[in-house]
Amino acid sequence: AGAIKSSSNSTGVGYTAGAGGNVTQLTSKSTGVTLNTVAGSITMAATALASNATANFTMTNSNIATTDIILLNLRSGGTAMTYAVMVDSIAAGSCVIAVRNYSLTSRSEAIIINFAIIKSSIN
Repeated sequence: AGAIKSSSNSTGVGYTAGAGGNVTQLTSKSTGVTLNTVAGSITMAATALASNATANFTMTNSNIATTDIILLNLRSGGTAMTYAVMVDSIAAGSCVIAVRNYSLTSRSEAIIINFAIIKSSIN
């Protein structure tokens, strides 16, 4: 009772088609984006990110609450084993996403980040 479970070996728990969206950064890897969906993708600008540097940008999203968990993963568009992504901070209606280039060279790749918001509570 009260649990959400999937017994399928080919489907899981998640959002249905239409719950997500996508957005593209316009000018640089630190340019903020707005996408008011509970899941989706962010295509980053194909501008330079120096070796061992981090770019931070704000994703404005009216679905984000301060108690939520934001899941991120790299989908495509970048050199394998080069980038790390994380949520740096969460506020009501937005979060700051940090992208780090761990390679030994500057990269100018339009990486695509998938995200999903998990609604949570602290009480």
